Amino acid sequence: MVVHGERVVLPASTRAEAAKALTAFTSAYNKADQAYDSSLDAPYVTGAVADIDAARLQAGHVNNPAGNRAHTPLKLTDVKYTIPKKAGWPRWFVADGQGNKGGNFRWVLVFTRNDLGERWQVSYLTLMAPGTVPEFRKDADGWAEAVPADTAGLAVRPDELSRTYAAYLKSGGRTFADGRDTSGVRADRRKAARKPGLVRQFIDQPLAHGDYAPLALRTADGGALVFFTTHHYEKRTAYTGGTAPVPNKDVQALVKGEVKQSLTLESVANEAVLDPAGSGPVRMLGRVQGLTGAQGE
Repeated sequence: MVVHGERVVLPASTRAEAAKALTAFTSAYNKADQAYDSSLDAPYVTGAVADIDAARLQAGHVNNPAGNRAHTPLKLTDVKYTIPKKAGWPRWFVADGQGNKGGNFRWVLVFTRNDLGERWQVSYLTLMAPGTVPEFRKDADGWAEAVPADTAGLAVRPDELSRTYAAYLKSGGRTFADGRDTSGVRADRRKAARKPGLVRQFIDQPLAHGDYAPLALRTADGGALVFFTTHHYEKRTAYTGGTAPVPNKDVQALVKGEVKQSLTLESVANEAVLDPAGSGPVRMLGRVQGLTGAQGE
């Protein structure tokens, strides 16, 4: 008998396979971080995680060709696996564990693959404060429920969250609950805009195609935990006669061109939000933004 995975509802992976995928990623991530060599973990990451990680390692290598002397191996403990049953590709699952880096946060990773013969890759990586990872709806066997990107009945459709968040950063509104990564970002930008001698301009764009597509899990309360990606530019322009400052050596390592009057910083971010059933504000649970490029003019 042939089982067609594109039509049959099946668990995305076994629990043993999920644990093996996390071990493989962690090993590759640590080797890459220690050597500042993105080729060592590139096969294990995709989407925004790949973009952020590659740029970080590139900058590290430029500034420290001999490797990362401050390397501390990433270790995740108390790991929980949330594996949805679904039909079709991509298949994916979530692993969250207590990390030993970045403070007292749980590392929440989404593993994705587009075919049975492919390696599991991390497409989303966010950090969540203790106690904020939601409870998920599960069946009698412990399998979770994937929420299609075009699902209605939530405050914002998952496939509209990237665009909606980009618009919110520009214009505000009440779609998102106040917090560090929502109203806090807008407040920080207003303060930055008033810095003497320097004009800052921000452009925020949705990023939702291919490996950047949103993924969502049904929560126990009927809402959804949604992972999505956004794309950002910040242009810093010095007043006439001035030179735009380069923030640090890691940014300098990624700069193309010569920084004279302006510096444009390009970044991507992966977000995780609690999207409630019905209406109500969307709550940001975790957001990791990383520089991916810089252009001097």
